[in-house]
Amino acid sequence: MEPIYTLKDIEVTLSKKFTLQVPQLALGKGQIHVVTGPNGAGKSTLLNCLALLRKPQVGSVQFAGHPVNGKTRQLLDLRRKITLVEQSPYLLQGTIQSNLAFGLKLRAISKEEQQQRITDALNRVGLKGFSIRSVKDLSGGEIQRVALARALVLRPEVLLLDEPTANIDADSMASFENLLLSLPATGMTIILSTHDQAQVLRLGGNLIVIENGLVQEKKAVPEP
Repeated sequence: MEPIYTLKDIEVTLSKKFTLQVPQLALGKGQIHVVTGPNGAGKSTLLNCLALLRKPQVGSVQFAGHPVNGKTRQLLDLRRKITLVEQSPYLLQGTIQSNLAFGLKLRAISKEEQQQRITDALNRVGLKGFSIRSVKDLSGGEIQRVALARALVLRPEVLLLDEPTANIDADSMASFENLLLSLPATGMTIILSTHDQAQVLRLGGNLIVIENGLVQEKKAVPEP
């Protein structure tokens, strides 16, 4: 099967002291890929590169076998297939319903389908009945789950998650991880960063290790 991403000889320079380097990386479609490494290693930079939000100064990126050429129309089309949930996601003022509906309206999804997708997504992240809640009343963990639901309603081909469980309490961790594990069965590719080595083992999938900006290896995570 054609990889969803192929990166070759990538360099993303952020400062005189830091450059992300990816000699070669192929990420399989419909799988979980876990990016790990210490703080400042380059995990977020890699995710932004995969989200096509940061263009490498050197090297090539292919998405589903097609070169990413940087043309505006192509980038807009490809970005609609990819959703990035950041570690500290920004929610719009208003209700959870309005936040989840925002991207669907931009895609001209009918109101009936919007409601169905929103209901399904909130159920999946454990927030059934939360649609009329104001975002200002949410806890840190609830904000993270709303951000994930907002991503799920768009049904992206690739879901990128930057430290998605950093603000989730221990009681919610298992259900959140089970949700992530269920998504590849829908055909979605999951790429997430974490510094939690125990979580790496629980999620399995393919492991991408970054140290000092260098992607050092990619291998299957051993069974716990």
